[in-house]
Amino acid sequence: MTYGADFRGLTWDHPRGYAALKAVAGNLVAWDTQPLEGFESHPIDDLCARYDLVVLDHPHLGDALATGCLTPLDDLFAADELATWAAASIGSTMRSYACDGRQWALPLDGATQVCAARADLADELPATWDEVERISRTAAVALSLAGPHAFLTFASIAVALGEEPATDPDHLLSTGTGLAVLDLMASIDGRAPAQTRALNPIGLLELMSSTDDLALCPLVYGYVNYAGRVTFGDAPAAVPGGRPGSTLGGTGIALSSRCTPTPALLDHVRWLMGTEAQTRFLPEHAGQPSAWAAWADDRVNAAACDFYRRTARTCETAWVRPRYAGYIAFQSAASAVVRDTLAGVLGHRRGLDRLQELHREKERMP
Repeated sequence: MTYGADFRGLTWDHPRGYAALKAVAGNLVAWDTQPLEGFESHPIDDLCARYDLVVLDHPHLGDALATGCLTPLDDLFAADELATWAAASIGSTMRSYACDGRQWALPLDGATQVCAARADLADELPATWDEVERISRTAAVALSLAGPHAFLTFASIAVALGEEPATDPDHLLSTGTGLAVLDLMASIDGRAPAQTRALNPIGLLELMSSTDDLALCPLVYGYVNYAGRVTFGDAPAAVPGGRPGSTLGGTGIALSSRCTPTPALLDHVRWLMGTEAQTRFLPEHAGQPSAWAAWADDRVNAAACDFYRRTARTCETAWVRPRYAGYIAFQSAASAVVRDTLAGVLGHRRGLDRLQELHREKERMP
């Protein structure tokens, strides 16, 4: 920590999450870090009680609004500024941090689940889920299943098959789509290296980049930091040219309700969202910007083995998760059900029924 800083901030413990923020913070913000699992699941109100700035995931907004722990940014930034940042951001990254007619965070970082492969171990990046299943018969292929990612993988495959989850309050998915997703996941997971099931996305990409034990992960949150040894491409679709099935991730920078921002702090946030930071400073300091200008920039792509151009379509069309109070608890519970189903603890129909029950019970979850 930088002692004597004016504000305290919390981000996540990976160079993509902290390197650029710490490099430019000076004595304005002292940045602490938390593990990826904390970023994904730790109660947002507890974090906001201790920090002035919090780097968060958009599904936390429901719990944040229920506890009143964030400051609406439309009270701090002009409407034309917010509109400019929205127009400049890739896909739904800016919209994902808007809820109840207010803007609660700004998209500092853009990411979604994409396909990752070792080109020397897998003959090709699969365009469809049929191709993924075929490759899994001859190469080491793994799904991302640890933590909340079992449900996120389930949801993304459903999107590829043509159905977004949770559009009906009484049904998470249709029976036909839900069973098709579980059948496909079970087929691929049944042949996966056992060690991969407990790995978060960083662990999967570390394994893929540092060993020959994993050839392909068809859906994993993209990290530009691993581009080169790992080849990234759009997430698989159901049919060639179809919608890539993916669930939007990335990070937003928010101000807690405990924070009394100074003009210097607001100007700092403005700079982070500006063209210079997004297209130069963040990419040069292990960051993964959200601005379209960076994703299309020749220099940025040249340094990243075309990571951005190769995955931009997926980021543009990714599914945005619900943002109701209790969603984080639902996501964790649903992931446990998916893992139990793949392990054979639950039959596929019973597993899907339990997911439907969790969806209907979501407003009563802690």
